[in-house]
Amino acid sequence: MDDLPVHLILEILASGRLSAADLVCLELTSRTFCSCHGLFPQKFRSLVDFAAFMLCESNPMYVSMRDRARDELFNRCGGNWKLTLRFLQSVEQSTDMVQTSAGKMQIKCGRYHTLLINDLGVYSCGSSLCGVLGHGSETKQCAAFRQISFPCPVQVIQVSASRNHAAFVAQSGEVFTCGDNSSFCCGHKDFGRPIFRPKLVEALKGIPCKQVATGLSFTMFLTRHGHVYTCGLNNHGQLGHGDTQDRPSPQKLELLQHVASIVHIAAGPSFSLAVTHDGTLFSFGSGTNFCLGHGEQHNELQPHAVQSFKRKDIHIVRVSAGDEHAVALDSNGLVHTWGKGYCGALGHGDEIDKTTPQLLNSLKNRLAVQVCASKRKTFVLVDDGSVYGFGWTGFGSLGFPDMGVSDKVLRPRVLDSLRHHHILQVSSGLYHTVVITSQGRALGFGDNERAQLGHDTIRGCLEPTEIFMDETRKQYS
Repeated sequence: MDDLPVHLILEILASGRLSAADLVCLELTSRTFCSCHGLFPQKFRSLVDFAAFMLCESNPMYVSMRDRARDELFNRCGGNWKLTLRFLQSVEQSTDMVQTSAGKMQIKCGRYHTLLINDLGVYSCGSSLCGVLGHGSETKQCAAFRQISFPCPVQVIQVSASRNHAAFVAQSGEVFTCGDNSSFCCGHKDFGRPIFRPKLVEALKGIPCKQVATGLSFTMFLTRHGHVYTCGLNNHGQLGHGDTQDRPSPQKLELLQHVASIVHIAAGPSFSLAVTHDGTLFSFGSGTNFCLGHGEQHNELQPHAVQSFKRKDIHIVRVSAGDEHAVALDSNGLVHTWGKGYCGALGHGDEIDKTTPQLLNSLKNRLAVQVCASKRKTFVLVDDGSVYGFGWTGFGSLGFPDMGVSDKVLRPRVLDSLRHHHILQVSSGLYHTVVITSQGRALGFGDNERAQLGHDTIRGCLEPTEIFMDETRKQYS
């Protein structure tokens, strides 16, 4: 390695195939990587440091940030380019596949079921209400993760789960859906019966997607070109077309086409959130519980920017829509919450509703990389792999085994039950929660009455309990 030209080593380091953790390991194991070779002694400490800077400069999220936001993030990361890169990569992975030592994985909790993707395929467990598990009409419940069969060989890269339907994005950009289509939310013309196995959404053929978000009775589709399509019920304007007319198949949201490209979407029960390339958050649909963040409870039939973020020049990168509240993550790793404050779901130390987004001051000293809102509870994943939770502890789904099953946590509290694990991703359903560790293990806690935690012998888990699949069972046996 010492004999290789420096420019070639740098080209390898900045190729985009290495994570921030990989770069740190290289820096610790070889003098070649930890030296600056006299090339840039004033600005970068090593080749690895310069490579991390180059990777940040090419990161889409970083590119979209204004100069002031970039400087603030760099300072929040202690002036360390490797930590800055770790933040950017962690945020990107939080809604996609995360890289674990056992391969790539993603977890997504529906209301009473759980979906998981790994390098081998897509799996589901729990209640198969209206075919949401994708295993056919004969399956009513799966007590353990079972692999889902697709009509053709596909590699699924992203999944979304709601109460009674699910959507899957393939590497090719094709989208498959299954579950209850009586509200048109699956995007198929056949809405007279449930879709019991994943079925290709024909209306999106030739329109490659990169993300899906499932609401209660509607679905959002985000294309690779930054356009949003929606279908399903539209009684509150959640489809964003300026009316309350239902859409039986995905239709492009023209009202967002004239703003900056959309990079992230989230769906609540009857409201929608969309983040643009320049960090603006748009919301539309039901204004109940102030979930739209506009300061009032009026429905919005078309997308409107959340003005409090624009006024403060806050660049939003990710959002999560709960049943009655919403959470946003900004480009500095800070967390903002709004909506119904019942049981402390907003984390501000009280149960007061917040009509517009409010900064979560108690986490200002932590660098958040993922936010997850669910029914009366919220999780925040920070860059060191710790998870904070707040809200209602119902059925143990908040992850605090020392508390009662119907207590309240009014401020963010670290989940000590996960302290021996480095968490990469968290997802929460109605009364259960599942996390993915850096070792590629799935740990679940909360209600298991419908086998949504992948076990058939217990009704609930107060302590994080490992969920196995056939392949992982062999691996750990």
